[in-house]
Formats: sequence, C-alpha cells, structure tokens
Amino acid sequence: MDVLRPPLIRIGGRVYRKNLIQEQSFPREEEEEDFCAGPGDCSDEPCDAFVVEETERGFQCRLEVPSPLYKYIIGKKGETKKRLETETRTSISIPKPGVEGEIVVTGQHRSGVVSARTRIDVLVDSFRKKQPFTHFLSFALNQPALQEKFLQFKEEVLEKCSKDHGVSSSLFQNPAKLHLTLGTLVLLNEQEIQKACDLLQRCKEDFVDQITGGQPLTVEVAGVEYMNDDPAMTDILYAKVHMKDGSDRLQMVADQLVERFVASGLMLKEWDRVKLHATVMNTLFRKDPTEERNNTMTGKSSFKERESFNGQNILKLFENFYFGEVQLDSVRLSQRFSSDASGYYATSGQLCFS
Repeated sequence: MDVLRPPLIRIGGRVYRKNLIQEQSFPREEEEEDFCAGPGDCSDEPCDAFVVEETERGFQCRLEVPSPLYKYIIGKKGETKKRLETETRTSISIPKPGVEGEIVVTGQHRSGVVSARTRIDVLVDSFRKKQPFTHFLSFALNQPALQEKFLQFKEEVLEKCSKDHGVSSSLFQNPAKLHLTLGTLVLLNEQEIQKACDLLQRCKEDFVDQITGGQPLTVEVAGVEYMNDDPAMTDILYAKVHMKDGSDRLQMVADQLVERFVASGLMLKEWDRVKLHATVMNTLFRKDPTEERNNTMTGKSSFKERESFNGQNILKLFENFYFGEVQLDSVRLSQRFSSDASGYYATSGQLCFS
C-alpha cells in the first residue's frame, strides 16, 4: 500500500483514511494507559460522527444494522465480537439473528465506545459491499408498442444472424422487463427500503420537478451498441436512448438521482455519469433467462463462464433499428428476483413526474 495515498473508506457521508498498521509489542503498563484514555479523550476518533450517551455506568452508543449483517460483527464462534470487546474495553449487545433492532455498545470510557462503534461501521460497510444487490432504480421500457418492436428485432436477428457464432434465442431480454438501470442498491430490511423511498420523494421536490416540469419525458429508443472491446466477442448488446427534443434532461435526472443516492450512502459510486442503456441481449441470459444468478452483479461476475457471440452482423444490419418512442413518467425502486402482474419487476416505491 502506498502510505502517501492510503485507500479511503466512505461511511455515513464521512471519509476515513485506511492506515497501514504494524503490530508492535508494548509493556503492559503502556498498553493499559493508552487503552484506557480518559472520558474526555477521544484521540483521533470522530466524536461528533454519532451520538454517545453518558450513563450511570459510563457511556453507550446505539446503531442500527440490518440483521443479515449481524453475523459479520459476531464472527465465527463469536470471535470477532469478542476481539472488538477486548480491544476496546466495551460490551456489545446484538439482537438475535433475524430480529431487527439496535446494536448497543457500552463501556466505561467514551473513547472505547467511539472506537468500537467506528470499527463496527467499517466492518458493516466492508461486508455490505460484498452483498448481491437487492434493488435498483429503473425506468420501465416495457410499454406494449415497444415490446412489440423488440420482438420484431429478436425475430429479425434470429432470421438473419442465427448462423453467427453464439447467437441464439436464449440471449434476448424478457420483453416484459425491458428497462433502463440508473444504479443498484443493497437494501437489507424494511427500514432501508423506506429510507430509499423517502429519498426518492425528496429528490422529486428538490430537483426532479424542476427538470421535468412535472411532465413525462418523451424518449426515443433507437440503434444498438455493444459494451466490450471486440464486436466479434460480444457479451452485452444494448439499445440506445435519447430525448426526442434533443435535450439532456433524462441524463440530468439520472445523474442527479445517483449523486443524491451515493451521498446518502445507499448507493456506491461507479461512474461519473450514468450510462443510459437498455439491455436487449446478454450472454448471462444463456444459462439463466431471468438474470437472477447470485454472482452476476456482486463483484464475482463469471465472465469465464460466458460464451460470447459474434455481434458484427447484428451491429451492421440493425445499427439504426427503431424500437419506438416512449413516455417516461416515473423512476421506480425495483426489486430484484421479482415480478409484478405486468411481468415487470415488483416496485417497492416510485417517483412520479406528474
């Protein structure tokens, strides 16, 4: 690790520097003195980052952690929890598995409680990033007319390009689930889902209404493009979208929504701008038409398992294929592994333009 440029960790809107720590041995007296800093001494810990209450027996701090993440704080046979308690001279109370509630950190010294809380935050943040996404912000593109044009596209591609390497009907998106993805989220309990829904409504009031004028955005879906470097070895083919009036209002809504969700800690920042695209063919669909494999979006994407297809002829023949015009009137908080009555992803919440 470059000590002059250590990695940064973002937690709750704050940025922490990850320092290189070398294990050293100290006489017991020095360790005791350093460890049991007085109640008013918070060392380098961010004392104002969260509330630490003073009690009759010392200090305590409460934090909400989704129950699926308890196991990472507890560790194998409780070892992680025991180590945290020993090293910070605190007691950590965790609700029973599957029971949503608060984790309570108590200790005789404020600095110990703050240290334990900060280390739990880092643990939770680290393991949250390894969870498969559960929800995503989307624009639905599954209107009947567009689905019909998509099926026409599929039929013509199979008719003209089925002999090209790797091209088959299993690669195509489910027309009922055509969509634009703005960004993915890991929401592990009802409280986090509600937090995302509330943020959507605040975004509507803060900037979306001003950008859209309270009216649907008229978008055209036309042309296809590929994502990787070599069109002869394509993994994802997508339809391009643009505002009919030539403005960048759709891009503005998408970028500002993602920026706000990243700032809230509900979403990780991946790109400087949202890549607005509608996936029409994906080699992941070849093995699982529902695209619901657990390892497709968690940093463990199985590209080695993919069988790429030759998209050169498709790109040439369908470069300007017109999928249609669509009115986008809402941003949905869509739930992965789900379907509603229309066949689209179930909606946990939405921001309506009008």
